[in-house]
Amino acid sequence: MKSIKSLYNIGHGPSSSHTIGPERVCYDILKRYQGDHYKVILYGSLSLTGKGHLTDQIIKKILGNVEIEFSKDFNIEHPNTMDVYIFKSKNLIGKERYYSVGGGAIQRKGDHFPKEKDVYPHKSFEEIENYCIEENITLYEYVYRFEDDSIKAYLQDVWKVMQESINLGLHTEGYLPGKLKVKRKAKSLLYSQKNKVSIELRLVSAYAYAVSEVNASGGLVVTAPTCGASGVLPSVLYYLKDVYKYNDTMIINAIATAGVIGNVVKHNGSISGAEAGCQAEVGTACSMAAAAYSQLESGDLSVIEYAAEIALEHHLGLTCDPIDGYVQIPCIERNAVAAHRAINAGELAQLLTSTSLISFDTIIETMKETGNDLLDSYRETSQGGLAKKYKPKL
Repeated sequence: MKSIKSLYNIGHGPSSSHTIGPERVCYDILKRYQGDHYKVILYGSLSLTGKGHLTDQIIKKILGNVEIEFSKDFNIEHPNTMDVYIFKSKNLIGKERYYSVGGGAIQRKGDHFPKEKDVYPHKSFEEIENYCIEENITLYEYVYRFEDDSIKAYLQDVWKVMQESINLGLHTEGYLPGKLKVKRKAKSLLYSQKNKVSIELRLVSAYAYAVSEVNASGGLVVTAPTCGASGVLPSVLYYLKDVYKYNDTMIINAIATAGVIGNVVKHNGSISGAEAGCQAEVGTACSMAAAAYSQLESGDLSVIEYAAEIALEHHLGLTCDPIDGYVQIPCIERNAVAAHRAINAGELAQLLTSTSLISFDTIIETMKETGNDLLDSYRETSQGGLAKKYKPKL
């Protein structure tokens, strides 16, 4: 498996696969060629939801003199496919095909994938768990053992950006960009005075909305594991620091633990909404947050696995159906709901770990199979679900 640095990408929203990925494609093109004009053709989900995800804007920002075409050809190898034609003095000097494979990662056609070096020798959670038991180490110690010496500093940066995105979102009012006219809600949630609403519900929701609203505005966030699901893990961690007073060292250890969970899903399943629906994005984020919560509240390896399993199991079949391609409805509210579910999964796991019958690896396998069975209309194409049924209020 690869470094968890590839899971925790720091970049601009609103979508890791539709914004960070295409941004990296453009920078890769600029490294390989010296063109003066470009043509980009977007296919699949990049075509169908690229406008709402600001894909065309990030491409124009990086390449400058570029023509962008949104193709209706869906006979492609990968749902996030992007062709780039490079011209010099009106002559075609190169053509490249790229795939945005989730979490900001990209693959160039013809490259032997994966190019990135393996950091971890194990391929499943069971293998990792057995190794940790044999070596008498925690999951975060497992991370520190196999990553290079820069990992702790990198995770400190990750935590810093997570907190900054929460603070920015909590202090920003108005409406999110785009024609949906979605009002920002993080600040109002934070200061709500509804007597029957628990403090946990209000705070965790406010934090999740804050990050998701920053992401939807094209702000700086951390993929955890994606931009569309970037509000889940930070909101749980911020709440635990704010209310339970866990220090930053403990939080960073929890982020490392969550990274193991996300990494196993990425390696054996999918974290891409265009490949497997929102179960792959928010479902994985919920698992990561449940594992982080359990690391802080319990530290027991079996509890951590069970919490992650519960969290993902109850997102199976979740569709990715952003209205008009914007990462706003249902995405922002979904982040808040998943954050609460992560805490609930962690609490339930502490009570029932001894009764667990389903392994985390089994749930990942099930999620991947379920994602393959989803209709294309439910995989980030904005052609099914809420995206199809939504009618604006007059």
